Amino acid sequence: MTHDYGKTVGWQFAAGRDFSTQYATDTVSAQRSPNAVYSIIVNEAAVRYMGLKNPVGEFIKYEGLHFQIIGVIKNMLMESPFEPVKQMVYIANYDQANTWMTVRLNPTVSMRDALSKMETTFKHTVPSVPFDYKFADTEYGLKFAAEERVGKLASVFATLAILISCLGLFGLASFMAEKRTKEIGVRKVLGASVLNVWGLLSKDFVVLVLIAFGIATVIAYYFLSGWLQKYSYHTEISWWIFAVSGVGALLVTLLTVSYQSIKAALLNPVKSLRNE
Repeated sequence: MTHDYGKTVGWQFAAGRDFSTQYATDTVSAQRSPNAVYSIIVNEAAVRYMGLKNPVGEFIKYEGLHFQIIGVIKNMLMESPFEPVKQMVYIANYDQANTWMTVRLNPTVSMRDALSKMETTFKHTVPSVPFDYKFADTEYGLKFAAEERVGKLASVFATLAILISCLGLFGLASFMAEKRTKEIGVRKVLGASVLNVWGLLSKDFVVLVLIAFGIATVIAYYFLSGWLQKYSYHTEISWWIFAVSGVGALLVTLLTVSYQSIKAALLNPVKSLRNE
């Protein structure tokens, strides 16, 4: 890697400094001296693995060469998101540089212009190598391709489940309203308002939804917590997610049931009682 690698990928230093061209020992050259002490940068995972309390300034021997830690960077997720961040050691060595380069694009420049300029420069510098590029965010997103497919399937099946549930609620509300036609007529004759009748028919459904919500919350929290544990870096399950889900389920239930409830409440009690 080169001196500018850290600036390009956005290193965040926990201690120490970055590589600099002002120090000859910051670069490992082909003419390696066994007596020289070269600079390295490690991540926090490497510090924990080696059990170093004050890592900056510590010496390490590797492949016959002596190195000194000049900086410690915060852990960066570079490989699998399903595994803990591994120990990383960075050495500035231009002799091992290849034709793969990491480039940070200027956000004020259009992507087309930036790629065009990069291709021209690349072909001029390394004409024998084909110009090919990949975007870091796209490559990183591929790591979660399976999770995205599961998420899309879950959204489709959840939508179907909600639609089927609404159809069932609608049918059950129609049945309950028809079954209690006489009771509704009597209540209206005795002075019950439309709101009273609506509350009478909706109350039972609300109780059932609240019971189902309590059971579903416990099960969902258990399985979601286990699923998130697969990731070294994961979000926390907030209470408001379940609160919003519960309110949403309650609103969907009331909207579905209200049509039949209000329809039954607006029915002329004389007709309902006469039919009975």
